[in-house]
Parts: sequence; structure tokens; C-alpha cells
Amino acid sequence: MPGSSQPTLTELVRLWERGWRECRGWAAPEEARGGLRLLLDLPGRHSEVIALHDDDATVLGLADEVAAAERPTWLTVPTTRPDEVERTLRDAGVRPRETREWLMTRDLADHPTRAVPAPYRVTTTARGPVIGVEVRHGDDLAAGGQTSVVAGHTVPDRIETRPGHRRRGLGAAVMGALAGEAARRGAHTGVLVASPDGRALYTSLGWTAAAAVVIATAA
Repeated sequence: MPGSSQPTLTELVRLWERGWRECRGWAAPEEARGGLRLLLDLPGRHSEVIALHDDDATVLGLADEVAAAERPTWLTVPTTRPDEVERTLRDAGVRPRETREWLMTRDLADHPTRAVPAPYRVTTTARGPVIGVEVRHGDDLAAGGQTSVVAGHTVPDRIETRPGHRRRGLGAAVMGALAGEAARRGAHTGVLVASPDGRALYTSLGWTAAAAVVIATAA
């Protein structure tokens, strides 16, 4: 917003976690020792620890916790120094993924919108702070996604185009519809975590990377 300072990395992580959690319907995390602890209860991912800071002491302490966990636990570290973080994680006995993800942001004021080609149609729904967008081709779901609006920010999640409907601009249409609806609800900035494939779409829409995201599990 005009005249406002840019959020710090820790503030962006808190915003992303809150919006992501709202989208997924998870309970609020516990916070201790520089990390947020979410109970997900998913196959192979019972819980997740999200680092609020990327200094060696914090990362090492959280990595030790994940390595000692009795049930499968992921450690997610947003960082501006991913090479050093990955070395620290390996030294602590946890295994970083081979591919990194990306914490990305964008001002919503000029976010592009895209119309879908006929006969596709776009529908928008709302459930509390969560907005859903679907693109359908007849009775088939072709693409979709959701976003939550928290504290003037929006956090897109699960943006997906189904096989057989790709390369038709549907992902961009979903993002544009979500951004427009979030802006109408008072959001001014978007925050998301992108996979390597998703990063290409978001970059084409003007999103920029604020940090890498290193994800690790017990070795």
C-alpha cells in the first residue's frame, strides 16, 4: 500500500502460513524456538514445521526436532540463502528435496485478468475468507484454485489445470479471477509458495520471488 513499508521475510512467512492454513482448514499452529508447528495428519506428512527465521541456530534446532520426530514431519525453510541452509540441514541429518520452491509476492492493483475461450466458463464461490474459482468445460472441471484473504493479503493455493486442458491460458484465468475477487474483498498484496512449474506461470503474471523455500524430511 502507498506509504507502507515492505514486509520482512518473517512477516511474509506468517502471512503465507495463515492464508495457506485457512485454505486447507487446518488448526492454528504452535509456535516455539523460531518455528510454527502444524498438525496436518496426511499420509507421509503427519506434521510440518515452518521456520520463521533462516539463521543457522534456528535452522539447526528445527532440523534436530524433525530428525527426532516419531512420525513423518516436514521442515519448510523460506530463505534468501538456500545453499547455506541446505548444508546446515544435511549436517543435522535431514534430507533437503532436490528441487526448491519459491515464496512469491505481487501487488494486486494491476494484476492481469484473462478471459477463458469458449466453451469454457468460470464460476466463483466463497466460504468465509476462502474464495474458490473453477473453470469448467461442460460438466468437466478443467482448472481451479482457491485463495484466502487475511490482513489485507491474499494467499492463492492449489492452482491446477487438468491434463487435456493445458496451454489454453486457464491457469492465468484462474489467478486473475482469484486476484480480482480478493482485491474486491480488501486485499492489496498476494503471497504464495510456488513449485518450479508454478513459478513459470506466476512469473508470467508479474509475481516476483522474495525467497527460496527449502523443504526437508528426516533422512
